[in-house]
Amino acid sequence: MKNSFQFKELLVDCVEQLEEKKVLELANQALDQGMNPLALINLIIEGMNRVGKRYECKDYYIADLIMAGIIFREVLGLNKIITYSQNCYNNKSGKVLIGTVKDDIHDIGKEIFRALLETHGFEVIDLGVDVPGETFVKKAEEYQPNIIGLSGVLSSTLDQMKQVVDAFVRAGLRDKVKIIAGANYLNAHGCSYIGADGFATEASKGVEICLDWMSLSGRVGESNHD
Repeated sequence: MKNSFQFKELLVDCVEQLEEKKVLELANQALDQGMNPLALINLIIEGMNRVGKRYECKDYYIADLIMAGIIFREVLGLNKIITYSQNCYNNKSGKVLIGTVKDDIHDIGKEIFRALLETHGFEVIDLGVDVPGETFVKKAEEYQPNIIGLSGVLSSTLDQMKQVVDAFVRAGLRDKVKIIAGANYLNAHGCSYIGADGFATEASKGVEICLDWMSLSGRVGESNHD
């Protein structure tokens, strides 16, 4: 692509500015000119991250986050992106059950995580937002995932994530799945408190962890508490 750097910056800026029509126009143009769909998704994610930072700085509001999510889903719905994801799915990496935990309705981070999982060959079951522990357990019994992904933005979700893990313990399912927690505020201490097997503050890192787990001699469901 000509003026590749300028084009990429323009696309990211348009996502940040929530210019829906322009983003779709540029995304289609990029795909038509041969940009790798995953590279395009990563550019959209960069813009989404900027939206998230503007929200944290109180320059954006919930309505802006919702708009960013709509734009992101529209890009993921482009035919060439769908075809790419379907081709990845034919070489399935594993099955992941994800959701934003109870008392939190933010979903940008979860949406990004889901998109990256799917483009890396994972089958993803998305439970949505404000999901209690009992629902995670019920759906895990139904879908038999390899990995459970817990998302949260609010710092108060730390306790909600712990409650999800505790619900798996009570149900006798804790040793059947790996559990990853995702939130900007998380660290190793918080992960230990939750009882999760791993954590990530960025979606891309979360996907790396999931891929590593799936590569472990076919025994991905075993818990790995130190």
